[in-house]
Amino acid sequence: MSIIKWIDDRLPIFTLVNHELRDYPTPKNLSYAWNFGSLAGIMLVIMILTGVFLAMHYVPNTQLAFDSVERIMREVNYGWLIRYLHMNGASMFFIVVYIHIFRGLYYGSYKSPRELLWIIGVVILLLMMATAFMGYVLPWGQMSFWGATVITNLFSAFPVVGESIVSWLWGGFSVDNPTLNRFFALHYLLPFLIVGVSILHLVALHQFGSNNPLGIDRKGPEDSIPFHPYYTIKDAFGLSVFLLVYMYFVFFAPNFFGEPDNYIPADPLVTPPHIVPEWYFLPFYAILRSIPDKLSGVIAMFGAIIVLFILPFLDKHPVRSAKFRPYYRIAFWLLMLDCLILGWVGANPPEGAFVILGQLCTAYYFFHFLVLIPLLNKYEPIPPLPMSISNPVLTEGK
Repeated sequence: MSIIKWIDDRLPIFTLVNHELRDYPTPKNLSYAWNFGSLAGIMLVIMILTGVFLAMHYVPNTQLAFDSVERIMREVNYGWLIRYLHMNGASMFFIVVYIHIFRGLYYGSYKSPRELLWIIGVVILLLMMATAFMGYVLPWGQMSFWGATVITNLFSAFPVVGESIVSWLWGGFSVDNPTLNRFFALHYLLPFLIVGVSILHLVALHQFGSNNPLGIDRKGPEDSIPFHPYYTIKDAFGLSVFLLVYMYFVFFAPNFFGEPDNYIPADPLVTPPHIVPEWYFLPFYAILRSIPDKLSGVIAMFGAIIVLFILPFLDKHPVRSAKFRPYYRIAFWLLMLDCLILGWVGANPPEGAFVILGQLCTAYYFFHFLVLIPLLNKYEPIPPLPMSISNPVLTEGK
């Protein structure tokens, strides 16, 4: 203890940890929906650790990349386990983050004074998408190669600078060895950038504290409890359940989220019959394909993310939580259904009814944020809210 005190007097790291992770005042009514923020942090650590070990054996060369992945699977001690943890971890990471985002949408966690907290969270989502896309290219299978070709070619739609951007991404005139090298370098680097932005996310969170299911501010000490031990135990239980699901996919269905074509070495002369990205990109892919014009489709795809950045400034309704906003609650569930349908449309060929369905769902996605939210601001009534967090908590307890 004297050593800890000596260190803490000179570098108060233990005081900081005690204040931020133990004594940190937290609303007393947080549900298990608030577990997903900590789960996302744990998944980030798992992805970095497994990624570092995979990088020790991976060879970023178009002639050797596919074989190096197979060597990791077959010859490296527990290489199969590390790769399956990493491969399925990407999907679990996105599941956790998407639930975290929709929880924020439902309870109004993006509203004042937490606008910057939300914006930083959307930046993390963008960095995750870039990292995941580059990681998907690294095994250098058929879907990796053609996915990289299709997605990087999208930038050619931009006038004047489009072709230059594509050439810079490729490192040449086609997807080849320079492309794989720079994607590997960026895939290794970006997770550490995500760590830095996540720290900013936590700082912004602790500035005003967590939102809560009621969406009302804490009025005093009676509305709060220390983070430890109540929420550490709650997070530990949530982590246990999450790991059961995660490990099921790792050990019993490791290729559930994968594409069979990616177990075929990349061949620039053979195009797969149906090129699809990973499942977590499918809603955005459906938005891209729903518009016949290439440039408009790319703008709509990026617009689907940009609209999340400006959401705190679109939704000015004084009530945060959907618990007290019945019309917004209906709109929220319609938005979630819309995103699920977009994902389904993105997984199917762009033909027949899927084209029309994709266009309708794309239109509703932007209608929700740009039209419906402002209308609800103006016309949804403001109900009476509880005076404090303690009132409804104690009343429900009785």
